[in-house]
Amino acid sequence: MSKAAKILPKPFIAYSRKNIINNRIVNTLPKDMVNEILAVSTVFPFRTNNYVIEELIDWDNIPNDPIFQLTFPTRDMLEKNDFDRVNRLLNLNAPEKKLLETVRKIQEKLNPHPASQMEMNVPVEDGEMMRGIQHKYEETALFFPSQGQTCHAYCTYCFRWPQFVGIDKLKFASSNSEQLVNYLTKHPEVTDVLITGGDPLFMSSKLLRRYIEPLIKKKPGNLSSIRIGTKVPAYWPYRFITDKDSDDLLRLFEEVVNSGLHLAIMTHYSHPRELKPSIAQQALQQILKTGAVVRCQAPIIRHINDDPELWATLWKVQVKLGAIPYYMFIGRNTGPKNYFKVPLSEAYHIFTKAYSSVSGLCRTVRGPSMSCTAGKVLISGIADIRDKKVFILKFIQGRDPKWANRTFFAQYDDDACWINELKPAFGETEFFYEKQLLGMKAKQPHYK
Repeated sequence: MSKAAKILPKPFIAYSRKNIINNRIVNTLPKDMVNEILAVSTVFPFRTNNYVIEELIDWDNIPNDPIFQLTFPTRDMLEKNDFDRVNRLLNLNAPEKKLLETVRKIQEKLNPHPASQMEMNVPVEDGEMMRGIQHKYEETALFFPSQGQTCHAYCTYCFRWPQFVGIDKLKFASSNSEQLVNYLTKHPEVTDVLITGGDPLFMSSKLLRRYIEPLIKKKPGNLSSIRIGTKVPAYWPYRFITDKDSDDLLRLFEEVVNSGLHLAIMTHYSHPRELKPSIAQQALQQILKTGAVVRCQAPIIRHINDDPELWATLWKVQVKLGAIPYYMFIGRNTGPKNYFKVPLSEAYHIFTKAYSSVSGLCRTVRGPSMSCTAGKVLISGIADIRDKKVFILKFIQGRDPKWANRTFFAQYDDDACWINELKPAFGETEFFYEKQLLGMKAKQPHYK
């Protein structure tokens, strides 16, 4: 696989809380703003890079620039009292132990693993929790390679923030590819493996091969598709063009396709600007040349992409470049959700307005969808039924496969941002699946 012409290699420079003030652009920001970044990044993970800083952020529009909001922590991501506590300790040069104790107490309040991921998604085999695998939906298993549990840059809204804050008990990770093969062999209902993180494409191609080659060679169980969840095409497109192992990475993609397995690159584009640079467009073309399919998904997030025209533009550009619009998600109820949340009603209207302004080629996208404990729940509509205004909800996926495509109703609520804030419509006391879900929870050996 030849590299794209006229693109010079770019050295990757990572920036974190420890060295961000060394960046010449960031160093020009007001001191108070820099201090706020440093304070909030004691609680939430912070990592960016020279490409994001130099090519994606509009530094004439700080702090309102959406890519700045997407990658740099801001004061309002923390409740005022929590920010003040952390900031006070930093100003006093408090001992690291005292700071960490305070930070951990704040993190524990922030629902670090939403949708019962830890309690219900992690399988137990022979009495052992398989911490590198999640198996929520019958057909799909997630795998978290240990070396892929970081990213070229962290999204401020990321629901997997606990992976990156140094708390081992909150991490999903495994370096055992044999464990994955054995699991798939024992579970023939699984047809799709999603390799996720963090970001698996942060790994070298050599490391990635350790996990993918056994799947290609053995095709355990009924495996038919490999998905790779990634933000790399947006945050470091050089990965596919001029990095030292770019060619080998693309060859690996080709090897998956040539093996007869379907390869889907599940990439996150949160804003059209991430697809504007020519290097980003060329990276996408390099991926598509391998025979892989690129599917695009992102949550709708306040301050970043809560605009129907923006979403319509994003889907149109994706289709023009050969990618498939796939999902608009509702941001999960974790971490700095209060700063980023968009009410379900508003998200539905934004999606509908964007959806109505694009052609059928863009309408492969589904949303807005909540990935909640019970499954993926679509806000399918808002309607007046029996003189009651209601949300029309539908399962795209469910913990019980029989729930898929089933419609149900919730009382309309202007302020609701997640399913646990909704009440059943028409006098029902609970949603149809709730009793069965409680029974599923009771059967989990590690459910608390």
